[in-house]
Amino acid sequence: MQVYLFQKSNLLPLPYYDEFGGICGKTRIAEVGGVPYLMPLVNKKKVYDLNTIAKEIKLPGAFILGAGAGPFQTLGFNSEFMPVVQAESEHNPPVNGSYFARVNPEDGRCLLEKYSEKHHDFGCALLANLFASEGQPRKVIEVKAKRRTGQLNFVTCMRQTLEEHYGNKPIGMGGTFIVQKGNVKAHIMPAEFSPCPLTSDEQVNKWLNFYEMKAPLVCLPVFVSRDPGFDLRLEHTHFFSRHGEGGHYHYDTTPDTVEYLGYFTPAQFLYRIDQPKETHSFGRD
Repeated sequence: MQVYLFQKSNLLPLPYYDEFGGICGKTRIAEVGGVPYLMPLVNKKKVYDLNTIAKEIKLPGAFILGAGAGPFQTLGFNSEFMPVVQAESEHNPPVNGSYFARVNPEDGRCLLEKYSEKHHDFGCALLANLFASEGQPRKVIEVKAKRRTGQLNFVTCMRQTLEEHYGNKPIGMGGTFIVQKGNVKAHIMPAEFSPCPLTSDEQVNKWLNFYEMKAPLVCLPVFVSRDPGFDLRLEHTHFFSRHGEGGHYHYDTTPDTVEYLGYFTPAQFLYRIDQPKETHSFGRD
């Protein structure tokens, strides 16, 4: 994979963000909850509000991007969640541009919907990896890549490069990228939580619904080079699109033709919210 890095003064030059600004200013990553609240068995007490989270990370009015589990407490079912939110502040009401993807009960395919078209809350649930900022248009890191030559996905390549360069110093980043050409492997969780305990990656993969989805796809990655001891999910990326496909990104399935374009910025702070007391390592791919 060929990756080119350089700084560029820019807004978010991607679709769907007309009502928002950039991804800079008082940047922070927040990991909320975690996979142990989803499996082995779901803990339905673990529900959250993005406006409240913005205040907890000391950034009311934050522009929030990321990946998480959909607010089943409102939707009535389990789903993949793509938060795109301008949280409420003293002078401005909140704006919700989020999407969610569920398994269509009629045909088993992906059903992608914009959250605010049906609901007016700012909830999420169980787990979320969030990148927050003031939403300012300042210098960012632009990454272009095409033609994958190795086994690692786009996000893992960047994360491991940071780890190799910075060693024991954890570096977190977030932003957005487009899969411009090619297809990706993705999953969507079933609408119903598993009634049986999921205790291994093999069991999790049998429970999930896997798909191959086509570009263009708008992705919302959050990644940290290494865990400083907070039981972090090191990388988590969800995506949505104009053509009705969305979900959890795994890797591209067309290495010879895939093309990526992304804009990222480092986080100044890491917040760990509602860390599970009992943990495990499966279900984090």
